[in-house]
Amino acid sequence: MNPDHRTLTLAHPHRLYIGGEWVEPSSSSTIEVISSDTEETVVTVAAASHADVVKAVSAARNAFDDGPWPRMSHAERAAYLRLIIAELERRAEDFARIWTLESGILYKLARARIGSWMSGAFTFYADLAETFSFTESHRSATGLQALLIREPVGVVAAIIPWNGPAGLIAYKCAPALLAGCTVIVKASPEAPCSAYLMAEICEKVGLPPGVFNILTADREVSEGLVRHPGVDKVTFTGSTAAGRRIASICGDRIARCTLELGGKSPAVVLDDFDIGVAARTIAAGVGYLTGQVCHSLTRVIVSRTRQDEMLDALSSTLADLRVGDPFDPASDVGPLATARQRERVERYIALGIAGGARLAAGGGRPAHLDRGFFVEPTVFGDVDNRSVIAQEEIFGPVLSVIPADDERHAVSLANDTMYGLNSAVFTRDIDRFRAVARQLRAGTVGHNGSRTDFSIAFGGFKQSGLGREGGTEGLLPFLETKNVVLDMPLTDQPADGQKA
Repeated sequence: MNPDHRTLTLAHPHRLYIGGEWVEPSSSSTIEVISSDTEETVVTVAAASHADVVKAVSAARNAFDDGPWPRMSHAERAAYLRLIIAELERRAEDFARIWTLESGILYKLARARIGSWMSGAFTFYADLAETFSFTESHRSATGLQALLIREPVGVVAAIIPWNGPAGLIAYKCAPALLAGCTVIVKASPEAPCSAYLMAEICEKVGLPPGVFNILTADREVSEGLVRHPGVDKVTFTGSTAAGRRIASICGDRIARCTLELGGKSPAVVLDDFDIGVAARTIAAGVGYLTGQVCHSLTRVIVSRTRQDEMLDALSSTLADLRVGDPFDPASDVGPLATARQRERVERYIALGIAGGARLAAGGGRPAHLDRGFFVEPTVFGDVDNRSVIAQEEIFGPVLSVIPADDERHAVSLANDTMYGLNSAVFTRDIDRFRAVARQLRAGTVGHNGSRTDFSIAFGGFKQSGLGREGGTEGLLPFLETKNVVLDMPLTDQPADGQKA
């Protein structure tokens, strides 16, 4: 790979984008962005303080309360979204390189996905300007003419994680902007650069001042953003622990929130399905972001009589994966994003061994790599479903094989977790798949693989979050519903629910 791909060029890394301008931060604090495979600093960006939060909220508040953005038609806002799409496509290479450097994703995967992921989100929501019923005609209970109007919720704080920042910025900001909201993106200190690129794009297309703003800050300053009374809604992707904190703060002041949180997703392999095919499919997920994905299928539930066969198949498949330079096309698995994340994964591997699980493959650092945050793809067998490694989100390339007595027991094990984000059922029998799928408590159930799909709706049951992102469902959290009833009898008006 060309060494130029390991450099980042941001127009204003030492500033914050607030109120349509690149402004000096309130303090001299900075954040170093570290390359996940070389452990070298690739860029230094400004760290926001509480004063910067106040400034950003004020800018977004003024833009919403007094600016033109929420007063435009949806078609007018969609026109801006289409300008953003053109710039996203032009800068797809920059977003791909940044994603690889910050988060460790294989460059070949980042380059293949990033453009369609981001521009696809903005295209979907721009198209909704013409098809979604923001205003519907209804008949009131007393026969009067009524309108159901969906209006923007207001100022949105979009808090973005480090594992997939660019795509999640798109899936939070595109619907918020179409709705007429103004947005403050709070980027992760580990991966802030996609937010900077997005700000450069918003500046270039001429979004009105204050409609889009960015901050990069630690947890303490981020909490100040969540607490700020000028923020009407928080949309957060991250850990369940942080989500609980955000939910409690929003609940205290009755602020709206959408939470996309953790997962411990099961892959239920029924007895009619080929073990080798299932193992290759599940193991392939390890190569995507090195398992740093909330919806990864990390609990492999298989009948007790086939557990050893599954362990052998997974171990063999993982052993064939080449761990290495994420910019090398020959690599199958890249590094973890940070040293802290590698330490976390290694702690869980140690807990698995101490807890009596059978280490079948991996468990250490690759011997041929002396720098970078690498961990071997790892699989455990004989895992107790109530153990730490089966219940807690590891966020790394670690699989747990859990034996089940029969199909009913497999479903029970799959649901025996506080999470409910993703799941899969491996079977050749479509009717059997449908029957088991209806029993699983998860936001997505995939047939013979992970099938999460932001174009429809993405989110989870239980402590995997609140609300949905993507699709039409992902627009609704950025809208308030207003019922307008006229002192006018309904005569020749559209039927209930018809678009006005």
